[in-house]
Amino acid sequence: MLSRRSVRIKVLQQLYALNRDQELSPKDALKNYDKSITQSYELCDFAIFILLRIAEYAKIDEEKRKRKHLKTIEDQTFNSKMATNSSTTSLSSSTTLEKAIDDGDFETKLDKDFIRKMYREFINSDEFATYLSGQTDTVGDHQILLDLFRYCRNHELFKETVQDHYPNWKTDKSLVIGMIKKLIKALPLEGNHRDYLKPMDEEAEDFGKELLRSTIKHQKLFDELIEPKLENWDAERLAIIDTIVLRMALAELVYFPTIPKKVTLNEYVDISKSYSTAKSKDFINGLLDRLMTDLSAEGLIVKEGRGLVE
Repeated sequence: MLSRRSVRIKVLQQLYALNRDQELSPKDALKNYDKSITQSYELCDFAIFILLRIAEYAKIDEEKRKRKHLKTIEDQTFNSKMATNSSTTSLSSSTTLEKAIDDGDFETKLDKDFIRKMYREFINSDEFATYLSGQTDTVGDHQILLDLFRYCRNHELFKETVQDHYPNWKTDKSLVIGMIKKLIKALPLEGNHRDYLKPMDEEAEDFGKELLRSTIKHQKLFDELIEPKLENWDAERLAIIDTIVLRMALAELVYFPTIPKKVTLNEYVDISKSYSTAKSKDFINGLLDRLMTDLSAEGLIVKEGRGLVE
């Protein structure tokens, strides 16, 4: 699921690009927003592809162990159920995932030794040993894939590889983790794997695009509301990220009646901590609080629905 925080960050990125590049138009920003959603899907598919290939390597490993003349106890007790269980095979037989792998040219994006190295390290983990010696069931199959995914996303080689091809990994990491966890827990699949990853249309389409449009359309109005509240601070010296964050927050406060004021305040204060200066958090918090109070008193902020009046 594409969270509203993820959507806000994607909108922030497009507004920043629009501010920095004078050749970009609002129409371009909307197109680029759509591309950023597509890139999130592709990144998620790439991470699933890596997870699947590592799990499937167990079949290659089992064959190699069988061909040994002198087998260790580990060789004799090894089995490839991480690759052959119903959850993994469901992913490997997904035609939509196969298409995504082909479209993204994923096979060429991995070093030849990448999968083998990641697999070899993972099978030495306690989690793998527990799974190998335990009874096979859906819960265990889900858990080993979740354990494998946690191992991958914490591994420097995985992070470097993904980041090399998808720079949006840092901003989309939490989104991808949530979507893949949801997918794994739904295995085996019924139909399109993307159905399990698909973000809510309301968030990606309605909320995200309308937030982007409203912030651009009413920028002049928002700047006129912000400037008098700066107190002795020159508006031109305001960090551009802070300015954009304030404009987005005002757009949400004024034009999104179903989102509580406190939610908006907390979200943009939190975003400013990650994307702006060290002092931005307190600055954004104080300024937005004053703006909310004044605009509410003037009747410019009206919230609808149960619990949203205040």
